[in-house]
Amino acid sequence: MRKKAEKTYNFIDLFAGCGGLSEGFYKQGFNALAHVEINPTACKTLRTRMKYYGYSNADDAVLEMDITREDVVDCIENAVAGQQVDIIIGGPPCQAYSSLGRAKDDNAMQDDPRNYLFESYVKVLNHYMPKFFVFENVTGMLTAKINGEHIVKKIVASLGENYKVKFDPQMNVLNSANYGVPQIRKRVIIIGVRKDISIEPEEMYDSIIKTHYDPEMTDDEKKGLIKYVTVRDAISELPFLRPGEGKSLVPFKYSFSNDFLKRIGSDSLELLMDHVARNHNDMDIKRYTVMAKEHWTFQEMLENREDLRHEKARVFGNSYTVQWWDLPSKTIIAHLYKDGNQFIHPDYKQGRTFTVREAARIQSFPDDFVFEGPRTEQFKQIGNAVPPLFAEAIAKGMKEQLKKIN
Repeated sequence: MRKKAEKTYNFIDLFAGCGGLSEGFYKQGFNALAHVEINPTACKTLRTRMKYYGYSNADDAVLEMDITREDVVDCIENAVAGQQVDIIIGGPPCQAYSSLGRAKDDNAMQDDPRNYLFESYVKVLNHYMPKFFVFENVTGMLTAKINGEHIVKKIVASLGENYKVKFDPQMNVLNSANYGVPQIRKRVIIIGVRKDISIEPEEMYDSIIKTHYDPEMTDDEKKGLIKYVTVRDAISELPFLRPGEGKSLVPFKYSFSNDFLKRIGSDSLELLMDHVARNHNDMDIKRYTVMAKEHWTFQEMLENREDLRHEKARVFGNSYTVQWWDLPSKTIIAHLYKDGNQFIHPDYKQGRTFTVREAARIQSFPDDFVFEGPRTEQFKQIGNAVPPLFAEAIAKGMKEQLKKIN
């Protein structure tokens, strides 16, 4: 007897970026109907990846547009073409909610129009009324206020118009390190269930299964979980580079020497992409080298090596940070496109910051994932993305719940 083919579920990705969240859903067999993204280079990356997965309509399904446009639903309608939408995923840009963004802005981002981009998400959501939605954002969203009111309350209330939404930071904040990503990256994941469906939000979160413990967990919390994936697991096999070395495409024999590399690797890939080291000035190379060699923080370097003091005398501890071999990396950020000082390679002999491919691996992107555009744009796309292995854990849980409905 022939095995019954598994049902395919359709999704729309809003604020899609380069497609980290989509990648997890692709890996779980979901079908993309439309991606909405304003950045032209990220849209090129999305189209390239759709074509990789065999989509023939990538040019029409990736909508390069401002989601606040009046006709956004009409444009998405053209791509959806009457098909059923099972789930909407995505997360509005986070600058206005990030603590860093608020600290840099004189008015703490009070007037930033990006504070209200969630309203466009809600508009599309309430038009399509999919069974579920996944809304992703930075943890800064939990404390961001506009005119004295917590923005998160406003967001949850808007999302909850037609959906069951449970808001509890203990439940909503997930760490990608717990899902096999070699990085500490905590994100708010708000999941909604359409009100006519007899599944509770708590069940949705229960279905996103933790697999790895992280360095902050207690012994009790670690039970039943395997050890976190480290920077060593992710990037130690990549070729040695000094500053300014490397080519965007080189022949490479992949090792598949651990479970993480098996998950992100591809048997058919014989080329290594985007492993090119930035040029650094002599002073920075000395700083990177001594910090990695002595296992120093930036603060410790300033205390021990007066000759390496920064001319701008920036003394906050995260200006320069080495990512250590035997821990997960700190959160990869889009600021990488400006400089990589917070992502210094742990091998002091290399004396440099992370390459695009190293950053992509720390984010758990597959090795065959092509990032379009110049290096600055590639770093931006990677830093803004949801790690695909984290996204896949979410997608797997969503699929289990969708099966229950059918």
